[in-house]
Amino acid sequence: MRRIDLIVIHCSATREDRPFTEQDLETAHRLRGFDGIGYHFYIRRNGDIKSTRSVGRVGAHVRGHNANSIGICYEGGLDCHGLAKDTRTEWQRHSLRVLIRALKMDYPEAKVVGHRDLSPDVNGNGEVEPMEWTKECPCFEVTVELTKIRENKRDDKKHY
Repeated sequence: MRRIDLIVIHCSATREDRPFTEQDLETAHRLRGFDGIGYHFYIRRNGDIKSTRSVGRVGAHVRGHNANSIGICYEGGLDCHGLAKDTRTEWQRHSLRVLIRALKMDYPEAKVVGHRDLSPDVNGNGEVEPMEWTKECPCFEVTVELTKIRENKRDDKKHY
């Protein structure tokens, strides 16, 4: 099994008013020269989590980090005008939290980041700032999502 240091969250960069199935994603990635879908998981608008690449297989989703990462993509990321927006449905938000929690059980040392967080630190201050993002993907702040996951874990422990 390969070493996993990162779990990288992406959006499909598709409009919220148009469906983009896993078959559409497959076609788009093959047209870019990939050997199938580059992400390991794809979360549809209805919350369905699709396994699109074996976790044991190196992904094709973030240059320079594919060998040691797992890629998760959600359907959407653009508003009806084609502008970057957090378009996740409640089902997608829930499924993303569940999937991250499950992956963190298998890879507890893996850091969870958004694709944009892996942009180069152009000014060298040790922080990738919005002006340095090469893209806005995944169109939401991943650290906020992680806080929700941690809070849910604490709530779960209170019930036992």
